[in-house]
Amino acid sequence: MLKNMLKATVFATTMAVAAGAFYSPAFAESVYNRGTAAESESVDPHKTSTVYEANVLRDLFQGLVMQDQKANLIPGAAESWTVSDDGTVYTFKLRKDGMWSDGSPVTADDFVYAFHRLEDPATGAEYASMLYPVKGAEDVNTKKGKPEDMGVKAIDATTLEVTLKAPTPYFLEMLTHQATYPVSKASIEKLGADWIKPGKLVSNGAYTLAEWVPNDHMKLVKNPKFWDAATVKFDVVNYIPTEDRSSAMKRFEAGELDSYDDLPTEQLADLKTKFGDQIHVGPYLGTYYYAIKTDKAPWNNPELRTAISMAIDRDFIAEKVWQNSMLPGYSMVPPGIEGYTPAMAKYADMPQIDREDAAKKILEKLGYTPEHPLKMEIRYNTSENHKNTAVAIQEQLKPLGVDVTLLNTDTKTHYSFLEQKGDYDVARAAWIADYKDPETFLGISRKASGNNYSNYNSPAYEAAMDKAAAAGGKPEERMKELSEAERILVDDVGQIPLLYYSYHDIVSSKLHGFVDNVMDVHPSRFVSKD
Repeated sequence: MLKNMLKATVFATTMAVAAGAFYSPAFAESVYNRGTAAESESVDPHKTSTVYEANVLRDLFQGLVMQDQKANLIPGAAESWTVSDDGTVYTFKLRKDGMWSDGSPVTADDFVYAFHRLEDPATGAEYASMLYPVKGAEDVNTKKGKPEDMGVKAIDATTLEVTLKAPTPYFLEMLTHQATYPVSKASIEKLGADWIKPGKLVSNGAYTLAEWVPNDHMKLVKNPKFWDAATVKFDVVNYIPTEDRSSAMKRFEAGELDSYDDLPTEQLADLKTKFGDQIHVGPYLGTYYYAIKTDKAPWNNPELRTAISMAIDRDFIAEKVWQNSMLPGYSMVPPGIEGYTPAMAKYADMPQIDREDAAKKILEKLGYTPEHPLKMEIRYNTSENHKNTAVAIQEQLKPLGVDVTLLNTDTKTHYSFLEQKGDYDVARAAWIADYKDPETFLGISRKASGNNYSNYNSPAYEAAMDKAAAAGGKPEERMKELSEAERILVDDVGQIPLLYYSYHDIVSSKLHGFVDNVMDVHPSRFVSKD
């Protein structure tokens, strides 16, 4: 990833020489140079976790259902489906013209294989718990059951039946997530670990993987075997990682990027003046939070965690660091999900000065003062925005007797460390909705979740979440139970919510079909360029 800021003219010339082959629309190809704020770690749908990877995989693969340019549900590999009266059995009819990029048909058995692979403990899938609503899936993942006993069955080549443990209102939306995409059994068995390499990856989406030069670009080319290839406008989509947001703005201005999925928010006012309507900022279902190691002393003390959370001035961070492009956050579930009322921290309405006084008293009681400070390290991934947020918190906590140090790594390293349950104090994290339901934000704090970076483990929370799941057939009751579960999590400070997201995109006026939406989902197959 490029981290040095160069003058735009020099930079453009250098890149034209070094990488003209993929920046130039050779042979009249239609090319989309799509900037991204981080490098993908993998293109294996079962071994990814970030939105950066989700964007790529949405182009390469197609699940049973997908999202259109407005993030609405549309048929994907399945052309239709039916649901039993009790809401527990889904029957999907696959497209007869659905093919893998090698020309072989996409069958119901491919989905059975993929679902089994996701739950296989040997896969180490971070999102294995996503399929726990499926009958028998959790037992397979926890080595208590057999794959053949899972509620997923190929009735015939084009008919897939999925049986759930209980009605799950968000199940269809969940199937838009990359963890539920099919993978080619034949390719994996033939190539082993090499199945995901450029030129070898067999996929069923609008594009195939042609090149991947780490920290430089990932080249996707149009898949002629895709069932709807006739409507796909771009011949080539280049995903170009640039972690330095300021450098990305220079690349956009130089015409090297057609879009970019973040902004240096400290420059937001100037960027709006310079680029006008090409700056896109709006509501986004996401929560910016700090994971705090709840199973490590002294952070295993809920009282201490509460003091740290209370002392953080979220209004200042939202206004000064993020230029009001984010909102102060006091719950893990952001506002905006129909029928749900988030459980806010009890101190959310307290004046900041009163919060700081209360936090100071707790810290003093625990023996922490400016003379005898609490040592705390904040880890964050590369971004001017994340750095400025951490620096602001460092300054806010210092007068209360908290000595904060900062540790920065690139995004890939940062999340790999968290996923492997590394030893840390506090770490920057974020959760963007996988589907429009509170469960996507609350499920990450469950004991079995691979995304539970804090290692939060509360029997009361687990029981409350189970109770909510059991109420799946009663929407109002289920939402109430989820809110009560969130109350437990927020009171325990299992995570420290800081901000509610807005999307921050810069999009060339030459692009069409890049439609703003609360999921910030923009499949390349629906985008075109003048």
